[in-house]
Amino acid sequence: MAKKKDSEKHEDGQRGGKYNKDDADGNELENFVDDITDEDLLGDVLQRRPKVSDGVDTVIIVDGVPQVNPERFDKLKVVITKIFAQFGKILNDYYPKSENGHTKGYIFIEYEKHESALEAVTQANNYKLDKQHTFLINLFSDYKKYNDIPEKWEAPTLQPFPERPNLQYYLSEPDAFDQYYVYNINSHIEVWLNSNPQPTKLVEREKWTESLIMWSPLGTYLATLHKQGVVLWGGPNFTNVLKLSHRNVQFVDFSPCEQYLVAYAPLDNGEQKLTIFDIRTGAEKRSFISDAPMAGNVLRWSKDDKYFARIGHNTLSVYETPSFGLLDKKSITVNGIRDFSWSPRDNVLAYWVAEDKDVPARVVLLEIPSRKEIRANNLFNVADCKIHWQKAGDYLCVKVDRYAKIKREKGDVKYSGMYFNFEIFHMREKNIPVDSVEIKEPIHAFAWEPIGSKFAIIHGEPSNNSVSFYNVKSGQAPVLLKKLDKHFCSHLFWSPAGQYIVIAEIRDSGALEFVDTADFTTMCSTEHYKATDIEWDPTGRFVATGVSSWKTKGDTGYWIWSFQGRILNRFNTNTYCHMQWRPRPPTLLSAKQQKDTKKSLKKYTSQFETKDKMRMTKASKEVIDKRRKLIKEFEEYRSKRLEDWNKQKAERMAIRSHIDTDELDSDDKNVQVEKVEFLVKEEVTVID
Repeated sequence: MAKKKDSEKHEDGQRGGKYNKDDADGNELENFVDDITDEDLLGDVLQRRPKVSDGVDTVIIVDGVPQVNPERFDKLKVVITKIFAQFGKILNDYYPKSENGHTKGYIFIEYEKHESALEAVTQANNYKLDKQHTFLINLFSDYKKYNDIPEKWEAPTLQPFPERPNLQYYLSEPDAFDQYYVYNINSHIEVWLNSNPQPTKLVEREKWTESLIMWSPLGTYLATLHKQGVVLWGGPNFTNVLKLSHRNVQFVDFSPCEQYLVAYAPLDNGEQKLTIFDIRTGAEKRSFISDAPMAGNVLRWSKDDKYFARIGHNTLSVYETPSFGLLDKKSITVNGIRDFSWSPRDNVLAYWVAEDKDVPARVVLLEIPSRKEIRANNLFNVADCKIHWQKAGDYLCVKVDRYAKIKREKGDVKYSGMYFNFEIFHMREKNIPVDSVEIKEPIHAFAWEPIGSKFAIIHGEPSNNSVSFYNVKSGQAPVLLKKLDKHFCSHLFWSPAGQYIVIAEIRDSGALEFVDTADFTTMCSTEHYKATDIEWDPTGRFVATGVSSWKTKGDTGYWIWSFQGRILNRFNTNTYCHMQWRPRPPTLLSAKQQKDTKKSLKKYTSQFETKDKMRMTKASKEVIDKRRKLIKEFEEYRSKRLEDWNKQKAERMAIRSHIDTDELDSDDKNVQVEKVEFLVKEEVTVID
């Protein structure tokens, strides 16, 4: 029999069992047989094996610490602990002292986790405690490496330059056709060119990704996620450009200028690890460990990649690149902060703070890096806020959910008498004035016009929604331009070029209404039944609607429409999951150049129409040539078979007693003709 485990012995002792010496020295141990093999124990041994991070990798050396006497030691320790405890739990600290009790100017700190030690080295190195003392911090495990530096310097080996493919080739497409990928079941990925009259398949690969696939914000890369990490693809043949190691990655996010990539992955202890990579070099620049859910972990970037920020407990932490350290080496204390968002054009943060007893909610505009509050707006009776920036950054809309009464029961908060405000901040005007639009009905959707100053709102009861369009001008309050009543809709999709909008109902009827907001005429009212996704192409010329097999069963696939609502192509497939257009970088033309180009479009219209006709004629010619080729191949095959059949006639005659059966009427003696009649259709006409 096997020996009892320690826990079982402990339980026996708790049950009042007495120790019997005969059990240890008697016959029972003489007959003991150990039936647990070494192989069975190996798994438990491997689980308890020491890790590299369990040793000195959790210890840091801090140099530049003030040398103080014993009377000031306790005060120094409190200051040091406060600084370094923010990076993780401190297990031990050691302050070497001289014979007279004075500190020697350096200390050792041991953290619970290796990641905490790394963050302390990254964040607190070169930290100025005062004018005379600056911290210099290293990992204890690096001490040997720095101590063994050779006296004679040797130049590093010159590495060959890895030539990358042309990552912007798609922008030189002569007809300005856009690309998009289609994600199918079992990670079957297709990349298409939206050519005319039929899209052209560029690449098709099986199991290209293991979970997620996405374009970078400027369209330079196609990112795929795998168990080992992230792979970036680019160039005409979508070759492997960069591999980033990050095990069990679940989500990635690019900075707006594509300089950095953030990878998110869960850890075994339920925490989340966020790692920032430099896309140009592939180097890991910074990592964070957090126990917050994924939604609260997302890092948000400024428009120029110079800063990124995240929310902590009553704090807003802003980091700067390329040092990846805290701006001014400290976070911003904001009690009750709920959400924030960067301006798409300026280094300005907008955040809102929830109500706290008699303190009202606030919306604050914060300038970075000066941390200057350039505008603050107090709000009362606030249940929730949503921040919506206009794409040009000229206006900010804060949707405020307000209540008439509030009731708290057993920790739950219930609101009644809900109404809604849209607080419009005029960012380009002096002192940033704020206008308010109040709507009593429930709000279902809000969307700014990407290029322009209009915004649209879906409001009302679900069975009888209305769509209202407002225009914002400098020095004026928002003006209601048009209200469309009795619309069964749920989402708004503006064209990236502005002016045109698709008012849609998602996941039910799939109703689509294409509206020109220049005069608010409905260009087309149609539907894509059970549509789950709608996306404009980056130029605003085409709209794709899809029914994903992830969200519904039956009639899955995607359709491509013109901006006026004319159906161009239908791709119905049971394997369709998702599609996404390839983004384009911002135009390099000035506003005046764009305006002049639009004015001269009529001059080139005839050329474009001629080219389209030639393309259609070419497509028709290709179809005819293909059919002719198939007919020719069939006739050649048939003539060869007839030739073989004629050569075999003598053999057939010998087998069939020299009776020619090649023709149907050649052997009328052995053929019986039978006529069969049956009712095909019966019609009854009733005359009153």
